[in-house]
Amino acid sequence: MKFKEVEILSNEEIQNGIYKMVVKEEENIKAGQFYMLKCKNKLLQRPISICEKEGENLIFLYAVVGEGTRDFSIMKKGEKITLTGPLGNGFDLEFNLDKVALVGGGIGIAPMLQVAKEIKNKNGAKQLDLYAGFRDEVYLLDEFKEYVDEINISTNTGSVGHKGFVTDLLKPEEYDLVLCCGPEIMMKKVVEICKEKDTKVFISMEKHMACGVGACLVCTCKTKEGFKRTCKDGPVFDGNYVEF
Repeated sequence: MKFKEVEILSNEEIQNGIYKMVVKEEENIKAGQFYMLKCKNKLLQRPISICEKEGENLIFLYAVVGEGTRDFSIMKKGEKITLTGPLGNGFDLEFNLDKVALVGGGIGIAPMLQVAKEIKNKNGAKQLDLYAGFRDEVYLLDEFKEYVDEINISTNTGSVGHKGFVTDLLKPEEYDLVLCCGPEIMMKKVVEICKEKDTKVFISMEKHMACGVGACLVCTCKTKEGFKRTCKDGPVFDGNYVEF
């Protein structure tokens, strides 16, 4: 983990309220990890998942939901932003499985891109499918096409794909492993249906964080062994280990 100031190479709105920021970063990363980002002269950091790493280009995808992310959205190419990371334990992708499903809800689809990329490059699952759920507008799906076999889409409004929830489409019994990130209510449902079919499932928890290194205890989540720090002990947990 390192604390540094880096240059923003680009920062563009790719969909209504959804931004893609690219910075230069030499550190090695693991799919599912995150960074704490902070604007100059601002006190608080914000956790943002790693979307993708291409050489020394580190890509973040974020939704403008509050003051911190709004500050990020107005930053321009050439400006400096402070990074702390990479943080967290990420996904364990050292496996040899035939069929894997990736499930992303909303901005939770972002870390799934690096996951898909690493699975494709490391162990080449025979079947790797993406299940992506959105409220209305879709984004980032084109970037998955070279890594996954099938893309299954749901929107709450029915504007694209299945009208309803992404969990309506997922059949866990068809997979050896399910990896998931998104709203907690969605991940709870994914874990429930995976339990029913005895399918392994790992989830990436999203919590408010202040430090990102386990010192402040702001981001605790409840597990079968008591409360754990999402930033330090997670953000990736065995779905059967978390108590929603």
